[in-house]
Amino acid sequence: MKFSKILIANRGEIAVRVIRSAKDLGFRTVAVYSDADKFSPHTKMADEAVYIGASQASESYLKIDKIIAAAKVSGADAIHPGYGFLSENAEFAQACQQANITFIGPSSAAIELMGSKRLAKIAMLEAGVPCIPGYQSKQNQPKDSNNDDSDDALFMDKAKEIGFPVMVKASAGGGGRGMRLVDCENDMASALKSARSESMNAFGSSELILEKALTDARHIEIQVFADTFGNVIHLGERDCSLQRRHQKVVEEAPSMAVSESLRAQMGATAVLAAKACNYVGAGTVEYLLNDDGSYYFLEMNTRLQVEHPVTELVTGIDLVAWQLNIANGEKLPLTQEQVSLKGHAMEVRLYAEDPSDNFMPQTGNILLWQPALTDPKSQQPIAGVRVDSGIEQGQTVSPFYDPMLVKLIAYGENREQARRRLIRLVEDSQLLGVRDNRSFLCQLLSDQNFIEGKASTNYIGENFTENKSLTKQVVSLEEWCLAALLLNQQQNKQTPSMIGSSLQTAFTGERLLTLNQGKELTQGPAQDNQIKIAFSKLSTNQFSINYQDPECKQNDWCQQIELIDITSTQINYFYDGVRKTRTFVFDNSPATPSLWLSSTEGNLNFSDKSLSAKSSESAGSDQVLASMDGVVIDVLVKEGAQVKSGDVVAIIEAMKMEHLLKASLDGTIEKISVSAGDQVQARQLIAQLAVK
Repeated sequence: MKFSKILIANRGEIAVRVIRSAKDLGFRTVAVYSDADKFSPHTKMADEAVYIGASQASESYLKIDKIIAAAKVSGADAIHPGYGFLSENAEFAQACQQANITFIGPSSAAIELMGSKRLAKIAMLEAGVPCIPGYQSKQNQPKDSNNDDSDDALFMDKAKEIGFPVMVKASAGGGGRGMRLVDCENDMASALKSARSESMNAFGSSELILEKALTDARHIEIQVFADTFGNVIHLGERDCSLQRRHQKVVEEAPSMAVSESLRAQMGATAVLAAKACNYVGAGTVEYLLNDDGSYYFLEMNTRLQVEHPVTELVTGIDLVAWQLNIANGEKLPLTQEQVSLKGHAMEVRLYAEDPSDNFMPQTGNILLWQPALTDPKSQQPIAGVRVDSGIEQGQTVSPFYDPMLVKLIAYGENREQARRRLIRLVEDSQLLGVRDNRSFLCQLLSDQNFIEGKASTNYIGENFTENKSLTKQVVSLEEWCLAALLLNQQQNKQTPSMIGSSLQTAFTGERLLTLNQGKELTQGPAQDNQIKIAFSKLSTNQFSINYQDPECKQNDWCQQIELIDITSTQINYFYDGVRKTRTFVFDNSPATPSLWLSSTEGNLNFSDKSLSAKSSESAGSDQVLASMDGVVIDVLVKEGAQVKSGDVVAIIEAMKMEHLLKASLDGTIEKISVSAGDQVQARQLIAQLAVK
C-alpha cells in the first residue's frame, strides 16, 4: 500500500533529519511533541504537529497508543520511528500493522529476534555468522527471571568456563545499559545484580547473557539495506571504536583497519545476517574486529543509526530517502557491484555534559547556538562540513531526554582532511548557556594515536581519565580579563558603540568576579573560583587590568587589552600583539548578571559580585541534594541509619544515566525526603544528616 503522509515518532535532530528527506520526496510530514518540546525545531519544521503528553518519555514518546492515535487524528498513513524510543519495539511495529499504518522499518518478527541478544546470537550461530564465545540460555526466561538458568551460581560457572574478563550484558539492552565488564570472580555477583537492576529499569527485562570480553578490539559496523523483493546489499563499514562507557563518541567511514577484501568478507556475513531474519529496510550489523582480522557478531540494530551521515557522505546516498522509498514498495536502486566508497567522513556527538565533572549531563537555556557552517569573515559556506541539529537559540535543555544535542560531521578527500575540518567545525561552532563536551572531542581528534588510526574500544577508558590525558581546564589570565571587561560593560549598561572616552569612569575601580563552574577547574591566581581585579584606562580603547595577591607577590600580574569593537555576541581585541575574536552572551535571568564566554577548552560562565553582598555558602554538607532534575531510582538508607562520607544515599536517573548521590560527612540519617519513583528537581533535598 502506497503512503503519502509520514508521522515521525521521535524528536530532536533525527526528527528534523527525517522531515527534511521526506519533504524532498514530496511526502507530507507530522511531528509529535511532549510538553517540553512544544516549540522545538522539529515541531515547526513539520507540516503538522500533534501533542502526545507530558515531558517524561514514558508518558509521551514511549506510549504506543498515543503515537497511533496521533497518526490517525492527523491522517498519517506511515510512521518513521527514528532511533531510540520505539524504533526497535516489536509491539509498536505490530500495532502499526494492525492500524493499517506503514511502519518504516523491518517486520515485528525481525525486530523481536534481533532485539534479544540471546535469540539473535542463537540465530546467527545457526546461520554461520561468527559470534563471540559466551553463554546464552536456549530457553526463554521470564522478564524478571529467577530460575536456574539465570541465577548467580550458573552465571559464575559459565564465566569461569569462558574465562575472565567477561562482559555481562542485558539481553534486551543497548547503548551500554545493563552492561558490565567483570575482571575477576569476586566482582561477578555485584555486576550481575547491578546489570539486572539497570536492565529491568531500562528495558523491562532482567534477562542477561555472558560474552568473552574483547577489550582491545575495534567496533566495526556494516550498513545493510534490504527491499521487499529479496534484494539485500551492504554499504560498507563504519568504525565506531572510540567509545566511553560503551557509548560511541567518534564515528568514521571507512575504517583504516578494514581492507577491501575484509570489507567484502564482513559485508557478506552482514548480508547473511539480514537474510537470516527476512530483513527489510535499513539495518546495522555490529562486529568486534581483532588485529589478526578475526571478527565476531555483536548485535544487529534494526533501525537507522545515529552515525548514518558518515555513510551518506562516502556513498553519496540519502539513507532516509532509501528507507522511505523501500517502505513505499520500491526496489533497491543499486546492486552490490554499483556501490562505491569515495573519500572519508567523521562524526562526533555534541552533548550537554561537563567533561570536567565526570561528564555530568547539563540542563539550562541555550542562549546562543551558531553552527560553523559559514566562514564569518567571507560569509562563504565552509567546504566539507555538515551539522545535524535539533536545537535552536532560546530553547531549554531539559532533564527528560538524552543529552545529545547535535551531530557534527566533516567530509574530506582523505581521512586527514576530514579530521582537520571536523576539529575546526567543533571548535568554531558556538553553544553558550550550558556546558558541553567540545573540548573533550577536540582532545580525542587531536590525539596522536587517533590520528594514526590506532584507537580501539578501550582507548578512552585507559587514556582519557582525570589522572591521565583528560586535562582539567585552566582559565587563562586573558579569559579573566575579557570577563572583567565585558561584565563591567554590562554592569554599567554600556552599549557596543560606547567603547570610547565615555568608559573612562566605568573602567576605573575594581571588579570581584566569580567563575560558576565548580571545583574541577583550576584558575591560576584565583582562590575558590573568585578573583578581584583592578581597572585603569591607558588610552581611548586600551585598558590595563591588574591583579595583586596580598599573600603571594609572585602571582601579581598586569595585563593589557586593546579593544577593536564589540557586537552583541562578539568581542574583537588585541592581546599580546595578536588580534583575536571571542564569542560571548549575557544571561540576564539571575539577579546578578552572568556572562558566558566561549573557549575551545570548554565554555566559561562568570558572575560579577562587585555590587552584591558576599555570596551565600552552598547548601551545607549535612544535606544530600539532587545533582540535577530526574527520577529517584532507589533510596539505599533509612532514617536513623549511620553513614560515612562517600556512602551512596540514593540513586537518581536523568538523561538516560544513573547518578549516585553520596553523603559528604559522617553522620546519622535524620530525614529522608523522597521515595523511589519520585520526580525531583536539581538541588532538591534528598536526605538530611545529623552531624555531631
